[in-house]
This record gives sequence, structure tokens and C-alpha cells, in this order.
Amino acid sequence: MPEDAPFQKNKLYVLDTNVLMHDPSALFRFQEHDVLLPMVVLEELDNHKRGVSETARNVRQVSRHLDELLSSGADLNGGLPLPHAQGRLFFQTEIHQHILPGNMAGKGDNQILAVTLDLREHYPDREIILVSKDINLRIKGRTLGLRVEDYTTDQALEDADLLYTGLFPLPGDFWETHAKELAAWKEEGRSFYRITGPLVRQWHPNQFLFTEDDSDFNAVVREVGPDYAIIERAQDYQQGRSSVWGIRARNREQNFALNLLMDPDIDFITILGQAGTGKTLITLAAALHQILDEKHYNEIIITRATVPVGEDIGYLPGTEEEKMMPWMGALEDNLEILGQNGGDGGTWGRQATQDLLSKRIRVKSMSFMRGRTFLNKFVIIDEAQNLTPKQMKTLVTRAGPQTKIVCLGNIAQIDTPYLTETTSGLTYVVDRFKDWAHSGHITLRRGERSRLADYASDAL
Repeated sequence: MPEDAPFQKNKLYVLDTNVLMHDPSALFRFQEHDVLLPMVVLEELDNHKRGVSETARNVRQVSRHLDELLSSGADLNGGLPLPHAQGRLFFQTEIHQHILPGNMAGKGDNQILAVTLDLREHYPDREIILVSKDINLRIKGRTLGLRVEDYTTDQALEDADLLYTGLFPLPGDFWETHAKELAAWKEEGRSFYRITGPLVRQWHPNQFLFTEDDSDFNAVVREVGPDYAIIERAQDYQQGRSSVWGIRARNREQNFALNLLMDPDIDFITILGQAGTGKTLITLAAALHQILDEKHYNEIIITRATVPVGEDIGYLPGTEEEKMMPWMGALEDNLEILGQNGGDGGTWGRQATQDLLSKRIRVKSMSFMRGRTFLNKFVIIDEAQNLTPKQMKTLVTRAGPQTKIVCLGNIAQIDTPYLTETTSGLTYVVDRFKDWAHSGHITLRRGERSRLADYASDAL
């Protein structure tokens, strides 16, 4: 970058390779500020461009962006104008002279640090910032006195604690302050209320309202207007006579989740909760009821991100479904419970029920989802917290007519590198879909697996 480079008052961001591998459009996310790519970043991008993984696809997209920018014929020394932003893109055109302390030379990350230090020496009047998703690189940069930042442009929200829960507790004086123009009516056995008051502006479609007092009022928001809201009494799935495929809700949140899952007008559902809250069990029960009893859908499609918790065990033999089955232990466990509830004919009856269920469930790999369209399917995306926003978009846009998609996950258990609670694709869709009339979200808080599992979750 020459001494007379334009926009000297703007910040200059030096990008690490992992930022572009994580978000191929990161070049255009820095508004009026400038961006610089060290030569080692281009080399590392070239090393990761082959393959069918999400990372390789992102790298190839970055290469296409760079090719388009370079084809404009602009002067490299003066910087390439970045579309959708006011800044310019610079490349490292000179070999840096800065000597790093100790034995830090040679490694790619350390070369990026050396370039950043060299820029700071040559342009003392500019604010030079190194951007990286690598925590260790950011630590090393700070020890060398550099200003370093994480790439936060893709965050759906600033704090995971602010994530929409799908729940709204009503205050004790709710009816006194909101019943002045109350209207109530019934349609096909369902109770509706039209409510006005200050709280309705805070509600979202298909959000659940509840009171903590003895009245035990549970409702779901059906419509939100400028100064009013229409709410409906939530159905009670906690009683045995209203169970779904032999499963009844064990707490308020599970009951709300079943209200969403059983509603044919809701196409997209997200359910968050820690291990043992019953996410998979109630989702499978609702899916089987709507497939086998109500005939709303043809079959269940279930998939998940195949990110290992420990060491990878290597390649697996067999067909697509056989390769996926080791990842579907939770599916088998829950089907065993549902099979026992559905079969009343002893051992043979339970076996027949298991065979029936297995014929209506298809386990698919995410690797082969691109280009597909699901017609009349109940799609379950398990462990959705391990998906990036781009992967989540790819999966959700597979939905065809009469298809419901349910995303299950726990954002406190993310196994994908460079994903956090605020950048997970699951967090992304929860925040983006909360105002859509045909989507719903619920956060399950209470574990129902066993007293041992509940105590372990709290104590460990």
C-alpha cells in the first residue's frame, strides 16, 4: 500500500483467512473503511479451495469475488473500490520488514501479525485493526500491542441472553390494565380474546403468554396489530386424554411446544433446550401423529450436522442412511419409547409398530440437500446449533408445499469451530423468524429425563 493511499482517515482492517472462510462476503461488510489482505491469506485460501465442504465452497466464492474486483482494471496501488461499501480493498504488494520476537517467524498466523505490525509502523496516523476468528491469534496480537477484533458482523444479536424465548409472563395486574376493551368469542371450540393495552406492542405472532398465579392462564398470540392483539387459549396436552402418540406434556413449556408442533398453520418451528428437556421426543410424537393419524404429511425427514464431540472415528461403511445412523442415537432411543406407547399387542405388536415407524422415517445427510425440494414432508433438523447461517438458509429453503420444518438444538453445546452462541445459524433463524405469522419458537427450560440427569446438569 503506497504512502499516498486514499482515505487515510478511515480505519484499515487486516483480515485473517478464517474470516473469509467463515463469511465469503466479509470483504463488503466494513462500510466506509478499507480492507487489506496479506499475501499469506491468499496462499491459505488457495490451499483450501478444493473439496465439497462448506469451507471449500466459501473459499471458492471469495476467489470469485476477488476475480470480479480485479477485472475492473482499477489500480492495485490505489485500492479496488468495494461494491456495497465506500471503502477500498488493498493487497500486500511489498515484503514486510518487521522482525517478530523469538521464533515466531514462518507460521502463517505470525506472518499476518508481521504484516499488521509493518503497516502500523508505515502509517502511524491510521488506525490499523487485525480481524480474526482465531482466539489464539487475537491473544498474540494483543501481546504485541496490536488492536485486534473478532469478526462480529454475522452476529444475530449482541448477547445470547437476549435471545427471543417465545414466552411472555403476564404481570399480576394484567387483566386490570388490559381488560377495558376486552372482547371474547369462540370458534369451533377455540377461545379467542381481543386485547388492548401497553403490553401488546411487545408481543410477537405465536408467542406464548402465561400467568404464574392460581388462574394458570396459558395463551398464544395469533395476531398483533398497531394497538391490539388477538390471543387464543392454548390447548392442554398435559392431560392423558389429550396425549399425542401416547406422549403428554410434562410441563408448561412442553405443552407450548406441542401447541406449535400440532398447528398445521405453522410451517417453521425452532425449539431450544438443554439435554433432557424432551425436544426430540415430543417432536417425533407430533410428527408421527400427523403422519399416521391425521395424514397431513407423507413421511419424516430427519438430518443433523455431523460434528463429532470427541475424536473422529473415520469413514463409515454402507449407504447414506447407514452412514448417518451412528449419528442418530437420539432418534433410536426416542423411537423405542414411542414404539412402546404405540403397540398394545405384546412383543410382536411392539415389533410391528417399530417396523411401521421405521418405514415412515428417512434419515438424510446434509451433504446431499442442495437442490432438493421436500413435498408434503415433516423435516426435523437436529443439533441445529452447529449450523452456520448460510447452511441454515440452504436447508430451510428446501421446503416445498405442505412441508413443516422443525429445528432442534442447544446453543450452549456448539461443536463447530468459529461458531458461537451469537453467530450460530439456530440463533440467526430464531431472531429473523420471530415476527413471521407462520413460525413459532419455544425455549424448554426444565429437564424431564431423570432426577440424575437434572442434578448432573445443575451440579456439573
